[in-house]
Amino acid sequence: MCVVLSRHNLNVSNIRRQGYDGASNMRGEWNGLQALFLTDCPYAYYVHCFAHRLQIALVAALREVIPIHQFFSKLNFIVNIVCSSSKRHDELQAAKLDEIAYLLEIDELEKGKGANQIGTLKRARDTHWSSHFSSICSLNNMYDATCLVLEKITVDGSIYSQRGDVDNAYKSLTSFEFILILYLTREIIGITDVLCQALQQQSQDIVNVMRLVCPIKGLIQNLRENGWDKLLKNVTSFCEKHDIEVPNFGASYVARQGRSRHQKYHITVEHYFKVEIFFVTMEKYYPMDFNEQEKINLNFQLQHFIIDARQDSNLKNLSTMQELCTCLARTKKV
Repeated sequence: MCVVLSRHNLNVSNIRRQGYDGASNMRGEWNGLQALFLTDCPYAYYVHCFAHRLQIALVAALREVIPIHQFFSKLNFIVNIVCSSSKRHDELQAAKLDEIAYLLEIDELEKGKGANQIGTLKRARDTHWSSHFSSICSLNNMYDATCLVLEKITVDGSIYSQRGDVDNAYKSLTSFEFILILYLTREIIGITDVLCQALQQQSQDIVNVMRLVCPIKGLIQNLRENGWDKLLKNVTSFCEKHDIEVPNFGASYVARQGRSRHQKYHITVEHYFKVEIFFVTMEKYYPMDFNEQEKINLNFQLQHFIIDARQDSNLKNLSTMQELCTCLARTKKV
């Protein structure tokens, strides 16, 4: 790198406030390229790109939830296997072309210049801005075509292990849980993508970028509190359209892959999807709301509150959260 700079009469010692994007070859503070540059040029400050930081933080928070982590692993495998050769890529685009032609024939797509582009699948890379959002959106757009290619590989694949792995990927792709997480992650990363894009602008207008933080937090909060029903409706509609089995939400949930014997309590299918995926994922974006001790104390406080509330006439006939909070404050039961 120094040789290339010197060819253009650029002296490394004159570098000031140079920023790096945090990729692995630049990240090493003690023994990476960053350290080598700082030895000769102490003013080449290491600045991890804000957009990149946001991308890594969001994805890391999501992957803390095991089903979400497994979803991204499966997504990457699907994209890699479908786009691993020009032949499969051509098959993917041919399948999408046939799908578009059919939908146009039955008037389910609008015609027009630039409409109905074929596209392709995109990989999700931790070091690429907005790549996870693009990967999710591309799969959503190419869903039927991707299923067809995976089915073809399962039948015609030359290696038995590959056929087995692809068959597992196809089963995951056509499961209700996969589609639920697909829609959930698209909502979360889609909301934050506005901030990601703003941080990539060359103008670096930080003042206006910071103004995006509050509405984004508000949108995530609203998604957590009010988004479940709409999300479930959209996922169910997608599954019915693509002949994917929608589970009985009132049935008992049984953990897969032999984990059922370690299941401590019986829960419904709805509880699993709503509480252990949807709520748990949203909680990862609010780690400082309550510390662990406060969460433990809250359980005991609620037990006292339930008994007290049933006996206190002041707390009867309250129908809204606002009325409850006002009454708790007035009676000093907060």
